[in-house]
Amino acid sequence: MRETLIQFISGIRDFLVQKFQAYNQKLPYVIIVIVSLIVVVGSINLFVELTDTLKTDTLARLDDEVTQFIISFRTPALTEYFIFMTKAGDLYGYLIVVGIYLLISKLILKKWKYVIQTSLVLILATASNVMLKRFINRARPGIEHMVSVETLSYPSGHAMSAMAFYGFLIYLCTKFRINKFLKMGLIALIAFIILSIGISRIYLGVHFPSDIVGGYIAGLIWVVFCILVLNLIEIFRRDPVA
Repeated sequence: MRETLIQFISGIRDFLVQKFQAYNQKLPYVIIVIVSLIVVVGSINLFVELTDTLKTDTLARLDDEVTQFIISFRTPALTEYFIFMTKAGDLYGYLIVVGIYLLISKLILKKWKYVIQTSLVLILATASNVMLKRFINRARPGIEHMVSVETLSYPSGHAMSAMAFYGFLIYLCTKFRINKFLKMGLIALIAFIILSIGISRIYLGVHFPSDIVGGYIAGLIWVVFCILVLNLIEIFRRDPVA
């Protein structure tokens, strides 16, 4: 992605040089930031527009069928596992994970910026989830809730936060220079955690499947946006033509 951004910035710079004899060297970066914001705002607007399908009978039937399929596998052992995974997607779960992440960053990676970047993505996803829930105002499923819930249903905060936080970790894993098989194993494990947190919310009866899908999509929007902006900042600090 960095190479693509460098080429894109260089192209804008060359265009501006041809059109204007003098221009602000920072203009190409400003343009990209504006474009990035437009992409995210447009994506969120599209996401909100797609929520109109929540009112259709077809989606209601699909939600019900998927929910009944998942809860049909309820067993004491599986219930304990999914309660654990849903707690891992709560505030205290992330505090523990971030604490472990801090130790790894200090002792192994020797860099703090990755913790700050990942935490930023999580904060953005969490804050926007609260606003989306209030805007869409969808009630929770009417079936038995196996854990307590206090907020609205769509999009799932657990799914959105998991995709944002752990999804960004997957991106970071692709950048680390580690053994190929270890890297693939880490990515598979993180992807499994994202999936487990989402399924746990359906299994425990507190979310519709469409809540989970919506949460994943919204979380992914933030991941893509933050990756783009953070790469842009790094390129700006290391100007390719400086």
